[in-house]
Amino acid sequence: MPDTHRLNAPDTDATASNTGTTAQHEERTQRSLFGEILDWMLVPLLLLWPLSIAITYLVAKSIANEPFDRALEDKVTVVAQQVKEVNGQVVTRLTGPAIDILHADDIDNIYYQIRDAHDTFVEGDPEMPLPKDAEESAPWSTKFRYDFIHNTEVRIAYIYVDLHKTQVEPQLSIEPRMALVQVGETLDKRSQLVNQIIKGVIVPEFIILPIALILVWFALTRGLRPLAELQQRIRARRPDDLSPIDSGHVPEEIIPLVGSLNDMLERLSQSIKVQKRFIADAAHQMKTPLAGMRMQSELALRQTDHAEIHKSLEQLAKSSKSATRMVNQLLALARAENQTPQTKPMQVLELSELARDTVQNWVQTSFNRKIDLGFEQPDEAVMARGDATMLHELLNNLIDNALSYTPAGGNATVRVRTDQQAGLAFLEVEDNGPGIAPHERSHIFERFYRILGSNVEGSGLGLAIVREIALQHNAEIEILNNPRCQGQKRPGCLMRVILRLEPAETPWDDSI
Repeated sequence: MPDTHRLNAPDTDATASNTGTTAQHEERTQRSLFGEILDWMLVPLLLLWPLSIAITYLVAKSIANEPFDRALEDKVTVVAQQVKEVNGQVVTRLTGPAIDILHADDIDNIYYQIRDAHDTFVEGDPEMPLPKDAEESAPWSTKFRYDFIHNTEVRIAYIYVDLHKTQVEPQLSIEPRMALVQVGETLDKRSQLVNQIIKGVIVPEFIILPIALILVWFALTRGLRPLAELQQRIRARRPDDLSPIDSGHVPEEIIPLVGSLNDMLERLSQSIKVQKRFIADAAHQMKTPLAGMRMQSELALRQTDHAEIHKSLEQLAKSSKSATRMVNQLLALARAENQTPQTKPMQVLELSELARDTVQNWVQTSFNRKIDLGFEQPDEAVMARGDATMLHELLNNLIDNALSYTPAGGNATVRVRTDQQAGLAFLEVEDNGPGIAPHERSHIFERFYRILGSNVEGSGLGLAIVREIALQHNAEIEILNNPRCQGQKRPGCLMRVILRLEPAETPWDDSI
């Protein structure tokens, strides 16, 4: 069973102190969208350009090597065909056409060398280096390598010739005796061809690159033009024009941005409408107490009887109290409407402690009205996420409403309870007053709405404040007849606010 307390004496008011947090603003450098896109397009382009030149050079070198290697292969083959073995000695029969082939090049220097099976120099240039192959290649298989002759880089083609075999009819019975034939040439022609290919590719790139940069600049300027036009259209609007922005003339990528702006304009328009209605309602409702105060003050000035003057001053004080109450409720309603989780984050609170502190503030009022005000709470802690100040205001208005409609000699109860299975926490305020008819329950949360025939003083703002605070906390409100008043003349009323229950082990703010 929950603990039940009947509060018989007012307690010291508990004050809630909340420590403020200092907002830290990070400096952010504004960057141009045009410059951002231009950077991401031009930087890779400029980085890839030298890479493309290097790749072009390698490809050109490979292309240039192919025809010259074929020509060099023909030369070494012609020389190898003239190598014979006579009486155990390697001899060459280089004819005039063969010599002409070797010296037909006017640009590159041609070198050749012939060695017998014992690596003994036979003919040609003795300074040509030997191949670095660990093993001899197959006969008549042409191989290529780079090497140096007289400190000059050359391209060398070399063939091993089997002296026991002819190229036409090889014999298979005798162990092969390999003679080495090498022909090398300098790389002047190859370099010239590579340079010509590079020039043929790079020179057009020097022309194309500036054109590409101009086209990129033009494309970005034209592509971002819709943003500039949208900016001009927004700037050309009147300050009070909150109509949606036309998205029919913007690119598809900007439509979500325009949609977000329209949503913001719609919320801003609704906020302005609420403020205008609030100001109009406040001005209208303040007329009555202010007019009464003026009338009573003028009446007091005309009176000479002290009793009449005292009576007018009492009425003046009553009107002043009513006006003050209305102003406070208007301010509370404005604060509730403007409260958002972003402006003030919710904290985890202990509802029983919060409700008990709120009830204590109404004990003296309940004594003055001869109403028995009680408080019930469960044995365990009831944790919920919310704003302590706003929930205090919510309970204050519910208790005020209950005490206002409960007749003298009646009772009102504030209760905190939970439904652990559903994960819900309940704040309940019940009374044994006249209750609220079902057809009135959908209207009592409207501003300045008063139930006809209630004869209870008030501004009609208390339950509107309750609704706004409940909305800020994603809470639900239920209005029921008081189940404890069954069989009595007055059905009573039970106001129930339903909040989400937080885990009991979650720490809460001790400053409440």
